[in-house]
Amino acid sequence: MDIIKVIETLKHKGYTVSYFENKEDAAVYLNNIIDNKSVGFGDSATLLGMKLFERLSSHNEIFDPQHCPIGMNFIDTAKKSLTTKVFLTSVNALSETGEIVNIDGTGNRVAGALFGHEKVYFVTGSNKIVPTLEDAIWRARNIVAPQNAMRLQLRTPCAKKGERCYDCSSPDRICNGMMIHFKKMNDIDMEIVLINERLGF
Repeated sequence: MDIIKVIETLKHKGYTVSYFENKEDAAVYLNNIIDNKSVGFGDSATLLGMKLFERLSSHNEIFDPQHCPIGMNFIDTAKKSLTTKVFLTSVNALSETGEIVNIDGTGNRVAGALFGHEKVYFVTGSNKIVPTLEDAIWRARNIVAPQNAMRLQLRTPCAKKGERCYDCSSPDRICNGMMIHFKKMNDIDMEIVLINERLGF
């Protein structure tokens, strides 16, 4: 994989790209640039691992369904996260050809990455880069979704076996919808924060 070529491809598709060698530098960058804003979070092991909620909450208004404010549940918080100025999420897979793939069970994560914010940040480790769109879809379904299901202790075949998607009908199914960004969405700033580390799933 040629990381420089990937960055240039993403820029050609309309994204701003910021590259960092490690998650600490990336977290400092985001903490400095996002200030006095309302910020929504998508459910993300990457964001959790970077402790971005803890960093940003001291000087921003944060709505993160993984850290629900007092008196609010997951759905309440997820809805509020869709009305913020800034939205932070990660990616399930990023192709070398520039497509971003995300899977979602409830829909708040993919909805927040499509519309309604002034700025969306996709924060991702280089481990999520794969050669093609087909590889990205396969990765999202067969690697990321099972590991997320296990993390959330869901009652799905993929969580029990951890090996692949079973296209199940479980009420806990985590992959009800898939979103592909072929290019940056119109009328919204989108920045990919690419980190040369293994982050998330």
